[in-house]
Amino acid sequence: MRIAKVGVLFDKRDAERRWRLDLNVFGNYVCEVLQHAGIPFDHYDNADLAASEAPDLLLVAHCGEDRSTADKLWAYAERGGTLIVYGTLDVLAARVGYEPAGEIGAGYADIGRTTAGSESPLRFLAAKPWRLPAGQQQLCESEAAGVLRDGSPDGKEAGPAFIRFAVGRGSIERWSVAVMDTIVLLQQGKQPVIRDGVPAFDGTASIDDGNLKADDEYAVDWVYDRERSAAGEPFFAHPYADLWREALVSHLLRAALAKGLPLPFIDRWPEGVEHVALLSLDSDHTGDKEAVTTLELLDSCGVPATWCMMAPWYSRGMYERVRLEGHEIAFHYNAVAADEGEWSEEAFESQLNGLLQSVPADKVVSNKNHLTRVEGWGELFRWCERFGIASDQTRGGSKRGNIGFLYGTCQPYFPAAWSDERNRTYDVLEIGFHYGDFLQCDPSLIAPILEQAALVRGVAHFVFHQIHIDRKSAIREWLRRYTKEAKQRGFVFWTGEQINKWERARRKLRIEGSAAEDRLTVSNTGGDHGPQGVRICIPVLGEEQDDAVRYGVRCRLVDLNGESTVSS
Repeated sequence: MRIAKVGVLFDKRDAERRWRLDLNVFGNYVCEVLQHAGIPFDHYDNADLAASEAPDLLLVAHCGEDRSTADKLWAYAERGGTLIVYGTLDVLAARVGYEPAGEIGAGYADIGRTTAGSESPLRFLAAKPWRLPAGQQQLCESEAAGVLRDGSPDGKEAGPAFIRFAVGRGSIERWSVAVMDTIVLLQQGKQPVIRDGVPAFDGTASIDDGNLKADDEYAVDWVYDRERSAAGEPFFAHPYADLWREALVSHLLRAALAKGLPLPFIDRWPEGVEHVALLSLDSDHTGDKEAVTTLELLDSCGVPATWCMMAPWYSRGMYERVRLEGHEIAFHYNAVAADEGEWSEEAFESQLNGLLQSVPADKVVSNKNHLTRVEGWGELFRWCERFGIASDQTRGGSKRGNIGFLYGTCQPYFPAAWSDERNRTYDVLEIGFHYGDFLQCDPSLIAPILEQAALVRGVAHFVFHQIHIDRKSAIREWLRRYTKEAKQRGFVFWTGEQINKWERARRKLRIEGSAAEDRLTVSNTGGDHGPQGVRICIPVLGEEQDDAVRYGVRCRLVDLNGESTVSS
């Protein structure tokens, strides 16, 4: 089966020049977006290689803005390629009769109803729209879509969100938004954490509390991005980063279909799973007594949980019981001075070793920092890498007024490093949380968080504490309600360890087509039998039969069933 060939251009030489100037180059994060979507692609580190390989669709992650590069990319499009650009390559504007309209900062893109079903405009953090100069004739046939608004959802129009230009036998398709920068900074904050953050104007989120935390840095807006629950509680209502991912992937699939080619991809979750719920527990100041109460409640609800543990440790027998009943034992790194913690690599290692000596296991997969305590940008992720922690759950709101989608996501993702590490991707799967029982417990917030997570087929992550479960009947009832409502909405409860195992395993699969055979081959770089329940999504052309809609595109679903080839 002939499938669309996707290439990613990342000009390493030009990126090195920018890194020497301590500038971030987040464009290569498009690879993380594609890997999470299960889309096969090839990577090129210069424009010559990209042009010679001639993929059907070429995504420009980063390249120089020089005439030589522009000539090569223009020629690629003229020969029939689809060149996709994300807020860059102003050097090409004049060739299509346009001009750069100048860079704008944060704003909102109205791109219509998203593939996930959201009708809200999408927050972006930077954009460089093009415009047609007064009196200028278009040099290419073009089609614009969407509107950028500067500063606020009803701000001044700043240009189209997207323009497609017909060039020779191909096209140049340009998003005005710096999509990769927007996704990374929404997920991880605009800057490293070096000081207390700016609190909400209404007093609902006093993050300036003297403890450096993940939520001291954020990229959403207190006014425009929060809504009120039925009980009147403010929360961040939209997973903007996920919606940008959806828009990017949807456009890519449609661009392939426009060439008469399907672009198959690995489905997000295994057969029988549409979206996932994660319940994690923070053990702060508890012992075996509170653990027993919690185990009994979880058993009555029929859900597994991730138990994030800090000293004092439970008895070894209790840890054995926790594991036998299907739960995950994880780390809860304590860097809070008031709780005798310390922010240092040595403290991280010492505390982790203390946990490993107490539990009947030779490794711990997941971590969540106590009080979401964080400093800098990548220190925590480097420590996790160094000491074998595969997944982190620290990113979430610590105050009543910054719950929900503070970081614009409910997807498991691999975070990006700062420029000092050349913006590499950390080998730590982040699974942030959306609500915790240490905040105002508003039952009416359960539904909107679950609704948004379901729209993007993500992970709805709620945090509880054994001490609250043991002592507060309202918390026990809140947990029951969360688990019941999640199940009613089709969520399947997994532990952080299960999510990490699945996500890593499915990313090792690569789909390959063959023009000579009506079959698809799936290779596994992991060298094992691969995960169970894998489904391949094949976008359909015309009136072909479909089984599901993914990213707004009709698809057939094909079960892999452990095979390396499937009929297409």
